[in-house]
Amino acid sequence: MNARWNGFHSPLGPHIEQYLRVKQAMGCKFANEDRQLRLLDRFLSEQGIERIEAIDPGCLQAFLASRQRTNPRSYNNLLGYVRRLFDWIVSQQILPASPVQAKAQPQTARRLPFLFSPETIRQLLAVSKALPDNPRALLRGATYEMIFALLAALGLRVGEVARLQWGDVDLERGVLEIRNTKFGKDRLVPFGPKLTARLRGYQGAREARGYACTSASFLFSWNGVTPISTNSIRNTFRDDLLPQLALDVPAGVFGPHVHGLRHSFAVHTLLSWYRQGIVPADRLHYLSTFLGHVNPASTAVYLTITSELLDAANQRFEAFAPVLAEGVAP
Repeated sequence: MNARWNGFHSPLGPHIEQYLRVKQAMGCKFANEDRQLRLLDRFLSEQGIERIEAIDPGCLQAFLASRQRTNPRSYNNLLGYVRRLFDWIVSQQILPASPVQAKAQPQTARRLPFLFSPETIRQLLAVSKALPDNPRALLRGATYEMIFALLAALGLRVGEVARLQWGDVDLERGVLEIRNTKFGKDRLVPFGPKLTARLRGYQGAREARGYACTSASFLFSWNGVTPISTNSIRNTFRDDLLPQLALDVPAGVFGPHVHGLRHSFAVHTLLSWYRQGIVPADRLHYLSTFLGHVNPASTAVYLTITSELLDAANQRFEAFAPVLAEGVAP
């Protein structure tokens, strides 16, 4: 196995590749770990490390420091990737002990995510639609309007939207097939008539510009061959759209970002259940499946408590309180 042929250049490269293959064989996508460990491989190569035995605690600390991660959580995630790699290397008896000695940084309480109101989402779609074309991006406005409509209306992950092909869209039944998800599983996501109309209009606009909308064609592509990258979606949101929204971010809330649309979808769904008189606990596993989570515990992370949710919960309690009181002896 020649590591250089696979983008690796340091003596650690073959072991990184084998480690990732083992994890992927177990059903883990490990896309982010792949990117971060490739950075480690490049750093070791640039430092002139020629033997895996020469990787010592100081070398790894220098790598961690070189990434300039001021967020403790981000730093700890990177440290975790490196630690798990070397723990596996030790388990394979490639090294007698792990050279990772760095300590995790203390994390303060996590800030709440910014939740997009329905009105803010409408504004987001409006400013997206108004984005001008450029020579490399025809139908830019219509494309980003459709991207953010799917993210907001269905709570999809950015990567899931970016990878969509027309063969994944059933406009007759109103169903999306989400393939090769974060956990390596596929799922079906139903959608309503309004989103169906949006998708039909978007498809017609692409066909009118000469883009193929065949089964294997990407929904979102500038060149008709490769999909729009997730970074392009995030950068467009941050640089071109967010400044136009002029949002008021409350104290203690993490600034608006694309993934917040997924949080917002989960919270708005829970609020809708409360208002319909549905017991959320009875439906949480449905929401978990819809979002593509392994279990409801993962979904619970998205359910930020808001004043609207508290009001809805209180109203529900007050509706049941008289009935409960009747069964209590004086």
